[in-house]
Amino acid sequence: MEIDRLQELKQKLTNETDLSDIWLFYMDHFADHPEFTDLGEPAHNQYLDAILHKTCQQMFGEAIKITGFFLIYIAKYRLFHGPFQVKGRIGGVIYFEDLKIGLLAVSADYPPTDAVKYSRFSELIKLSTPNPHDRN
Repeated sequence: MEIDRLQELKQKLTNETDLSDIWLFYMDHFADHPEFTDLGEPAHNQYLDAILHKTCQQMFGEAIKITGFFLIYIAKYRLFHGPFQVKGRIGGVIYFEDLKIGLLAVSADYPPTDAVKYSRFSELIKLSTPNPHDRN
């Protein structure tokens, strides 16, 4: 595993139009490497919980239950990643906190096949109400 390839993953996550290329890059270079997963600590993130539920509900067109969500946070790289299950399908998520961009991947079929549904997401930044006396 080459940890410096995380910068390449960030670039792909930001610029790549083919979401499967991003996910495959992550899986090939990071996900299955214990030395990568051992860099992080188990974590909880309300934003990612909400994104996961809302996006999967939209993907499958009905209320869903997420199980087995095991989120890991690698503080040094400001990266959240982890697997989950939904409707008997396996999925995973990556999210760079500094970029505020992530990617979710879920098996499209049950039992799982090679078909995968993807969703790239970004956190919207709330701007304060404009102040007429503010010159910036």
